[in-house]
Parts: sequence; structure tokens; C-alpha cells
Amino acid sequence: MSHSEAPLREHKYRLVIFDWDGTLVDSTRRIVDSMQRAGRKVGLAPVPDEAIQDIIGLGLPEALKTVWPDITDEQLPLMRDTYASYFVSDSQVGMGFYEGAREMLGALLAQGYLLAVATGKSRKGLNRMLRDLEVGHLFEATRCADETRSKPDPMMLHELLSALSVAPGEAVMVGDTTYDLEMAQRTGIDSIGMGHGAHDEARLLACGPQTICHSINELKNWIMING
Repeated sequence: MSHSEAPLREHKYRLVIFDWDGTLVDSTRRIVDSMQRAGRKVGLAPVPDEAIQDIIGLGLPEALKTVWPDITDEQLPLMRDTYASYFVSDSQVGMGFYEGAREMLGALLAQGYLLAVATGKSRKGLNRMLRDLEVGHLFEATRCADETRSKPDPMMLHELLSALSVAPGEAVMVGDTTYDLEMAQRTGIDSIGMGHGAHDEARLLACGPQTICHSINELKNWIMING
């Protein structure tokens, strides 16, 4: 029996959609480190760490063109491949689930929620992490930036809602960036901001989330009580 076939308890939300990097996985510092190293190797102009942190959540081509507007068509694929190599296997910066994330996902499933992922990662990158962390079976559906439109375009959320037959009012988006929360606004669904990721709380609040959570445990408790 799939998650969608399991009996659901009465909740405000049937579906909880998670961003990945900076929301469930503590990967912000690794992304910044890998991007900076790749930029130096490719010969791109130096940029502040904050410029890279700001674009976390976008699809990789959109992110690279935002940080380096003058990047050439020749540099773009080289930068993409070099960044991916550093991020996957050649970074000294650790990465893993935020404390309590795995347990929270299990608890939400046990309460009858459907779980999904909407991420700026590539399909290859997300599948690798789902496999390595052994959590792919927990999510009913996932969407990645390279198979739809990059955030904050609402297409990936519309696709998830359609695939799971969930109305906008029955879903909530959880994310750590304005791209996540703006995407939710444009889809007509509620959102929850995570204050432990890439964008600061003031920016998240400007996007009108239901709440800002500062830890996975706080997020779990809010959903259990209010969702």
C-alpha cells in the first residue's frame, strides 16, 4: 500500500511539501564552499559568501547566472560539473539531516500526512541524497528544478498537487528561503519558514508564512498542533 492509499486522519493539511537544502538537510555551508572553490577553478570573479547563500534554492543554471551574470556559455557547463564534483565528493564541510529530521518525517507519516519534496537540486543530486540517507520511501512525490521550472515559479508545486490530487488549501510548503515561500504564495498554499537555513527571518516574514520555526522539533510540534 502506498502512502496515498493509507487512511488519513483529519488534518488541516493533507500534504507537507519540504524544500531540501537548508530545510531538512544542513548543507548551506557545503554549498557555499563548493561553489566558491568551483568558481576559483573556472576562473570566475570572486564573490562574497553571502551572494552564494542568497541563491540557494534556485535551479543551478539560474543560480550561477545570478551570482555571475557575465558567465559564458562555455563556462556554465564547466562550472556546473566542477561544483557538482566538489559538492558530492571533494568537500571538507560536513552535511547531513538537521537533528530530528528523520524522526519528524516518520512521525508525520504515522499521523497520516503525505510528504513531498520541492527542491532546486537536480534529479540526479536529489536521488543520490535520498539513496544515501535511505529516505526515498518516505516521500510520495518529488520535483526538482531540472525537470520543471526553477523556484519561485509555482510550476513544481502545481505538478505535485496535481500528481497527488491535493487541493492548494490542503497543502503547506516548508522552506528556508524566500524562493520557497514566494513559490507557495504564487500557488495559493500556506507556508512555514525555517530560520536555520539560507535566508534570514526578516526576509522570510515578508513572504507571509504561517510561522517561522527555528528547529526541526519546533516544526514538528507546530504541524502536529496546527496542521
